Amino acid sequence: MTKRRIIAFIGWILAALILVVGIGVLNQKPIAAQSNTTIIVSAAASLKDALDEIKTAYQKVKPNVTVTYNLGASGTLQQQIENGAPADVFISAAQKQMNDLQQKNLILPDTRHNLLTNSVVLITPKNSNTVTSFKSLTSPNVKRIAVGEPRSVPVGQYTEEIFKNLGILEQLKPKFTYGNSVRNVLAAVESGNADAGVVYATDAKISNQVKVVETAAANLHSPVVYPIAVLKNSKNPAAAKEYAQYLQSANAHSIFTKYGFGIAK
Repeated sequence: MTKRRIIAFIGWILAALILVVGIGVLNQKPIAAQSNTTIIVSAAASLKDALDEIKTAYQKVKPNVTVTYNLGASGTLQQQIENGAPADVFISAAQKQMNDLQQKNLILPDTRHNLLTNSVVLITPKNSNTVTSFKSLTSPNVKRIAVGEPRSVPVGQYTEEIFKNLGILEQLKPKFTYGNSVRNVLAAVESGNADAGVVYATDAKISNQVKVVETAAANLHSPVVYPIAVLKNSKNPAAAKEYAQYLQSANAHSIFTKYGFGIAK
């Protein structure tokens, strides 16, 4: 009897250990799932190449955080956010869109700051010699000028300011072909569907199919500043704040400057 009791006792202990270990394994699964976070970054289209490289670098620092980009015209992204589209971080190519969201109480004000700067340039197809300056766009030889849609694309707003300050806006308007993002404007010039276009210096830098004819003087348009902020309806505000802070790091700055952006002060 004593031997049987000992065997039974040992069996009971082994069963209990198996049960405890099994529960522990089951409990680990939800914890692992919770450690994986996805954040959505709605950002100006002109940031695409720099943000793609930063995403790779950030993945090494935060392997459990997946960064998803929603790239487009800042005005379009603003409207999406106002209509409830999911997003955690917003990076605009102008202050106007961020100001509008802040006025509607849709961002966390203490997370807003100026991230980058840029310049505005006039470009033509690489082998074209028709356009030599902004003012030369008035020539009858220039038929089509690609510009951003000013109601939603910040570079289009800067473009109108430049032409207005040069006194040639109304004269050029009949030649405008509108793009729904700065990359759309770039593509129109690359393809030869436009004789010239106005984009950011960073967009011209990534293309080997266009050339910069002239850089707009700073006094001809509002400063090109990219503000960033975490959105109030973010589902992962802690992860969003960490990502936004990373964009201010030396590593992120080196990538931004590699693509031609200036660092806002």
